[in-house]
Amino acid sequence: MKSKRIGVLVVAYNAATTLAQVLDRIPQDFRSSIDLVIVGDDHSQDQTHLVAVGYKQLAEDLPIEVTRHERNLGYGGNQKWGYQRAIDENLDVIVLLHGDGQYAPEMLPQMVEPLINGDADAVFGSRMMTQGGARRGGMPLYKYVGNRILTTFENAVAGADLTEWHSGYRAYSVAALKKLPFQNNSDGFDFDTQIILQLIETGQRIAEIPIPTYYGDEISHVNGIKYAKDISFEVSRYRAHKMGFGSGELAFAQAAYEEKLDEDSSHRIINRWVGSRTKARILDLGCSDGSIAAHLRADGHHVTGVDLIEHEGVTERVDRFLTADLDNGLPSDLDGPFDVIIAADVLEHVRKPEDLLTEIRPLLAKGGSLIVSVPNFGHWYPRIRTFFGVFDYDRRGILDSDHVRFFTRRSLERLLKNAGFSVIQRDATGLPLEVSARGSAGEIPQQGTGSRLVAKIDRALISLRPQLFAYQFLYELRSDTKRNDSDVEILGRSTRATTE
Repeated sequence: MKSKRIGVLVVAYNAATTLAQVLDRIPQDFRSSIDLVIVGDDHSQDQTHLVAVGYKQLAEDLPIEVTRHERNLGYGGNQKWGYQRAIDENLDVIVLLHGDGQYAPEMLPQMVEPLINGDADAVFGSRMMTQGGARRGGMPLYKYVGNRILTTFENAVAGADLTEWHSGYRAYSVAALKKLPFQNNSDGFDFDTQIILQLIETGQRIAEIPIPTYYGDEISHVNGIKYAKDISFEVSRYRAHKMGFGSGELAFAQAAYEEKLDEDSSHRIINRWVGSRTKARILDLGCSDGSIAAHLRADGHHVTGVDLIEHEGVTERVDRFLTADLDNGLPSDLDGPFDVIIAADVLEHVRKPEDLLTEIRPLLAKGGSLIVSVPNFGHWYPRIRTFFGVFDYDRRGILDSDHVRFFTRRSLERLLKNAGFSVIQRDATGLPLEVSARGSAGEIPQQGTGSRLVAKIDRALISLRPQLFAYQFLYELRSDTKRNDSDVEILGRSTRATTE
């Protein structure tokens, strides 16, 4: 088996007094395993570059490459440069080592072992895994407390379970780095937090090993308050992007449209509404990859799916698949009638939803129903955005960049009534908390206490005023030219089918 090509990236800034000692401490029996030591002198104001060049000339057992940047790139910028060098050199593993001696070069073999064995995609050295070790190693109390508080916050918001987010001792699979847009990250110290978020987003496996803590006379270049503010903002922004709020670039590995797994999600509600039927013929408009259809077929239903493109795996999840642009109407060769027609998150994607609804009505069998879900433009999020004059499209969610129509509860019910449909039952969903906590693998996350509390509050607010707090509205409808104002079911209770 071909051995892995290992590189070590030494980031150095004003490290003239410590750099040689750091390189000396690389274990003798590990040096032969290293293919390249990349020393990035970040435009130091001392003799760091001369020390590095001198060491290279004397150290015959280490393949050292020394570069002095023409300008200061910053801590994150130096890493970007180094990781790109690792990619260009076709290395398999790259270890981040600080030139100030804060992290132990003696631990290099342990840092790379999980990567060599294929057990991880990234390895972090943690000073918090050994109880009391950080304080015994000289970590100041205020830094220890801050580290613990920030790590707890970051784990809760990003859906991780790391013992420390703030160690700079790291090793990466270069193949994993190639999957990350790390060049878009900050040039500052918050780079380390951003790359963790990218690892989480792409579903990379992160391992931690305990490392000793060293605090000496080195000068810290980190503004603690600004650093805490920056990383708190970054993880909060990541969570928001996962939920569909904001520009969305941090949730880059997440599909814009994916199955919703929570029991209170629109997809699960639709499955429950259809589940009471036996062997129904179902038309799933805008079926995407067939996630909803797969559950319905498992319950014995026959599903015809329609979408603009044929997503991977969709033909295996539906009984029949048709390609069609619903903006131009339904396909002409549909084999109706259907007992159930599903238009989940569809109406907001077509310019004339009233025309689509008109075409749907004749395809419903006697006693059949249409199930519709749409995002609520009256939700507090777009209201606030509009109020402050910052309305713009997002990557996903209520303000999805593919949406061409927007609905409040009143405008939606008016549209449905005018199209000849009356309400059988309706419901509303809350914030997509489980989607925001989900990794790229799509597993159902375990909600923490905080998430459960937020979900309960959200549901309570929806019950009080769905027009303001509902994230999505769902309707089961029947084709009926006569408006039926009898009691309907909303949010699990009986109420009048009235509008705002």
